[in-house]
Amino acid sequence: MAHVAEWKKDEVNELKGLIDSADVVGIVNLLNIPARQLQEMRKTLAGKATIRLSKINLMNLALEDCDNEKANITGLSDYMEGQPALVCTDMNPFKLYKILEDSKTLAPAKAGSIANDDIVIPEGDTGFEPGPFLGELQQIGVPAKIDKGKIVVSKDTVVVEAGEEVSKDVANTLTRMDIKPMEVGMDLKAVYEDGSIFKADVLAIDEEETIADVQSAFTKAFNLSVFSGFPTTETISTMIGTAHSKAFNVAVEAGIMNSKTSDILIALANAKMLALASELSSDALDDELSDKLSNAAVSAAPVAEEATEEVEEEEEEEEDDAEERAAMGIMGLFG
Repeated sequence: MAHVAEWKKDEVNELKGLIDSADVVGIVNLLNIPARQLQEMRKTLAGKATIRLSKINLMNLALEDCDNEKANITGLSDYMEGQPALVCTDMNPFKLYKILEDSKTLAPAKAGSIANDDIVIPEGDTGFEPGPFLGELQQIGVPAKIDKGKIVVSKDTVVVEAGEEVSKDVANTLTRMDIKPMEVGMDLKAVYEDGSIFKADVLAIDEEETIADVQSAFTKAFNLSVFSGFPTTETISTMIGTAHSKAFNVAVEAGIMNSKTSDILIALANAKMLALASELSSDALDDELSDKLSNAAVSAAPVAEEATEEVEEEEEEEEDDAEERAAMGIMGLFG
C-alpha cells in the first residue's frame, strides 16, 4: 500500500469537518480571479460562508468520506472545473448564488480569455485623435473614420462572439478604449443541500419576474376564492363586504325601507316626484310644488344622480377594498 503523506490526511480531515458542519456545500471556480479581488470576496462572505481551496483529489476524498452523512454529496465532484474550491455555508443556496453574482466586477479582457457574451465596440467618438489607433481599429474589423478631428466608430461592432477566444490585438484595443467586457468573480457551479444538487442555471432566477408571478398567482387565487364563495382568512372580509353591497342594492331596487336605505329611497322618490310634476300644467300644482319646480333644472337631476351615484360609489368602494385586501395579502407573503 502506497504511503500517504500526513499533511494530506490532515487536509482531508479538515475538509471533511467543514463539509459536515455546513447545511449547504457548493463548488466554485476561482480561475483567473486576481488575489486582491479574491480577498475582497472573502471579506464579503466573512461570517456567512467559508471558501476552501485545495487539491481536487483531496476534495473528492473528503466528499466521499461525507457521503454516509450527506447522501449524494459526491455528485459535486462532477462540477469541479478550472480552479475549484469548496464553499460551505448555512445560508439558502439561492441567496448564496445571488451574493456571489453581485460580488462580480467588470475587468479588462486578456488575450486568450473566453468571452461569455458578445464583446461589442460601440458606435461613436472614441476620444482618440487621428493616428495609428485608426489602423488598429480597422485591423480588428471595426469600421472607423476621422470626423471633426477625432477617430469615430461608424457602427456598433462585435469584435468577439460569445464562446470565442479574445485575441491579443482585440485585448489591447479594448484596454486602450477602457472597455471592460469580462466579468470577474466566483462562478458557483453547483450546490448541495438535503440530498439534492442544484446547478447554477437553477439558482439563477429573475427576482422581479418571480415576485410578479407570485403576486399574479395570489391575486388569481384570491379572486377565485371570492367568486366561488369559498371563504378563507384572507377573503372572508371581502366576501362579507360584497354580500353587504349586493343586499343594499337589492333593498334599494325593491324599495325596502330601513335605516340604511331610507335616505337614498327618499331622495329617489323626491327626484321622481319632481320629474312627474314637471310634466303637469302649472294649474295642477300647489304653491309649494311650484316653488320646488322653479329650481328643478338645478336640483332635480343632481339629486337623482346623487342617489344612484351613492349606490355605485358603494359598489366601487367594495371593489377597491377587495383590491386593497388582495394587495395587503401579497405584501404579507414578502414581509
